[in-house]
Amino acid sequence: MGRLTASLALVLTAWVWLLPGEAAAQGIGPVQSPILTIDSDRLFSESDFGKQTVAEFEARGAELAAENRRIEEALEAEEQALTEQRATMDPAEFRTLADAFDEKVQTTRRAQDAKNRELSQDFEQRRNVFLNAAAPVLEGLMREAGAAVIMDKRALFLSSNAIDITDLATERLNAVLGDGRAPLE
Repeated sequence: MGRLTASLALVLTAWVWLLPGEAAAQGIGPVQSPILTIDSDRLFSESDFGKQTVAEFEARGAELAAENRRIEEALEAEEQALTEQRATMDPAEFRTLADAFDEKVQTTRRAQDAKNRELSQDFEQRRNVFLNAAAPVLEGLMREAGAAVIMDKRALFLSSNAIDITDLATERLNAVLGDGRAPLE
């Protein structure tokens, strides 16, 4: 009887320590545990939806950076022309032009800063769309595992990789969400 109990304990221990990817590959599903962990950053960045979103926003960021460089070059050229005119102008007239140029620079800077903020807000909104769409998938995994909670790995000091469902969740989210180009229902 003791050997049977020891063998059963060994089998149960081995099952609990299976990595989620191994469990999923065997068709077992997530590990049975009251607590599961997930790396939410990796879930987003490794999902097809996250990859598409990052690529889209990197392209938009590059366009904005190129626009900023073009504006900066134009303003530098305008400043240089104004500086060259200074010697031939009445000081009061120059001061009026210099003040107008300074206001133009400040207005342009505020407009470009607003575009940067909008880009960041759009990215965060897109990430929130992902997390909201991920909730039902994660709830399903939680039910399958008999878990009461899914915690972000960053909130834990130490945990077993056996309770990390990030890979399995990413796989299921890819099946449900795709890359996000199609409208989410």
